[in-house]
Amino acid sequence: MTGTNYPNLSLATILAEAHTESGGSVTPPIVQSSLFTFDSYESFEHRMAGHGSDPIYTRVQNPTVAAFEGLMAKSEKGEAAVGFASGMAAISSTLMTFLKPGDRVACIEHVYPDTYRLFERLLRPFGVEVSYHSPAAFENDPNLLDGVRLAYLESPSSTVFEVTNLLKVAEHARRHGTLTVIDNSWASPILQNPLALGIDVTLHSASKYISGHSDTVAGVVVANQDLIDQIRELALPLLGAKLAPFEAFLLTRGLRTLDARIQQHQRTADLMVDRLSRLSCVTRIHSPSSNSVPGLKGRSGLMSVEFAPNIDIKRFSNALSLFRLGVSWGGFESLIMPAQVGLAQKGEKNSMQRFGVSPSLVRLNLGLEEPEDLWADITTALSHATL
Repeated sequence: MTGTNYPNLSLATILAEAHTESGGSVTPPIVQSSLFTFDSYESFEHRMAGHGSDPIYTRVQNPTVAAFEGLMAKSEKGEAAVGFASGMAAISSTLMTFLKPGDRVACIEHVYPDTYRLFERLLRPFGVEVSYHSPAAFENDPNLLDGVRLAYLESPSSTVFEVTNLLKVAEHARRHGTLTVIDNSWASPILQNPLALGIDVTLHSASKYISGHSDTVAGVVVANQDLIDQIRELALPLLGAKLAPFEAFLLTRGLRTLDARIQQHQRTADLMVDRLSRLSCVTRIHSPSSNSVPGLKGRSGLMSVEFAPNIDIKRFSNALSLFRLGVSWGGFESLIMPAQVGLAQKGEKNSMQRFGVSPSLVRLNLGLEEPEDLWADITTALSHATL
C-alpha cells in the first residue's frame, strides 16, 4: 500500500491515518540534523539557486517538521503551512512579513494579551497604526477596513470568547484588499476552518490543542502557497524562530488524537455550561456553542465564568483540588486563570485592562478528567468560597 488516497475522508481519519512516507514507519522519524549534504556540486548549486525541495538547513527546512506542516495544511484546508518555535513566533513572523511602517491594522478587541503587547510595544513604535474593534463593528461596518492593510482576528476572542461572523469580515476584506489573519487556537481545525470561510491566514499556538499534552511550545501558520512562501522567504530564515524536529514529532503525535480529545473537551464543556447556568452565584458564562456563527461546529474546553459578589474568587481558587492555577490551556489537565491575577500582571497596561474584563471572571480550561469529578471539585470549592 502507498497510503490512503480516498476522497471525502473525515478530518478525524486524515489525522489518525498511520501512513507516512518513511518506509512503513507509522510515525515520522525524528531527523535530528542541523544540515543536509549533497552528492554533487551540480545538485548543491541547483538547490542553492532555489530549485527543488531537498532540505538544506533545519533553520528553514527539516523532514520531521515538514511532515507536521503537511498534516496541519490538510487539517485547516490550506495549501501549505509553516511551523514555528512558539505561538508568538507564528504571530510575530506573520505580522512582520506582511506589515511595514505606515500600514494600518484593525484588531479584534479582547485579543490575546501578548499579541496586544506586540502591537503596542513593538509594531506601533515602528510606525504601524493599530485600532481595536468589536466583532459587531467588523461584521456590520462595511467601511471599517477601508485603507487597512491587515485585519487581525480571534473568533472567539480571548478571555470573554466573543465570536465573529468570519464570512462577513472576509467579504468586507476582499472589497478593500485587506489581508485577514486569525488565531484559531481555541477552536482547532476540528471545530472551525477559517480558510474555508474566506480568511487568508490561520495560525495556532500549537502548544494548546494541537499538542494536547502540555509538553510542547510551538506555533504554526496555514494559508495558500504564495502567502506561506512569503513567510518562509522572509520571516522564517531571518527571524530564526524555527520549529525543532522533536517538537514537530510531538505535535504530529498530538494531531493523531486531536479529534477524540476535542470531542471529550466539548462533552465536559456542555455539562459545565448546563449546570453552571443553574447556579444563582453565576452571573454569566462565556462559552460559544455550535452554529453561534457560521462555520463554528462546537465549543471547546476553554470557557470563562463570571461570579456574583458573594463568591470570594481567592477562596474559590485555593479550595479547588483538580483544577490547578496556571497559564496556558488545551492540555489534558484542568486549569483556572482568575481575571484578578491577569489584571494584576506586572508590566504595562494589558488587553484585559484596556477592554474591561470583570475581576469576578475566572477562565476554566476543562481537561480530560472525568466530568463528574470536575463538577464535584467546582461545587465543593464554591461551598467554601460563598460569603
